Amino acid sequence: QVQLVESGGGLVQPGGSLKLSCTASMRTFSAYTMGWFRQAPGKEREFVAAIRGIGGITYYGDSVKGRFTISRDNGKKTVSLQMSRLKPEDTAVYYCAADLTTKIYGLTHVDFDYAGQGTQVTVST
Repeated sequence: QVQLVESGGGLVQPGGSLKLSCTASMRTFSAYTMGWFRQAPGKEREFVAAIRGIGGITYYGDSVKGRFTISRDNGKKTVSLQMSRLKPEDTAVYYCAADLTTKIYGLTHVDFDYAGQGTQVTVST
């Protein structure tokens, strides 16, 4: 059974930073590609970032490239998303996601079989 629990969301000013974390329950955590996607009010879900289980290869959506960094700790079964230089348009519910796919480049949110409940990130003055 796969359970994903996000934490770390909140309110931050434009230009600020925030770190999201996700704790996973599956035994073979390192076999999963982990990712984040987000959904803003009235908009479609958008892929944010992904990281492969072994080797740590990463892939980012164009809108966050250079500002967000995804990382994972296979021993602790966690994946994190460090967000910097945040913009109001980054405001969304952020979801942690997992899948056994070996694909990394070109991933979208629909490629993930599992997702958490989400955590709200609001970028505003």
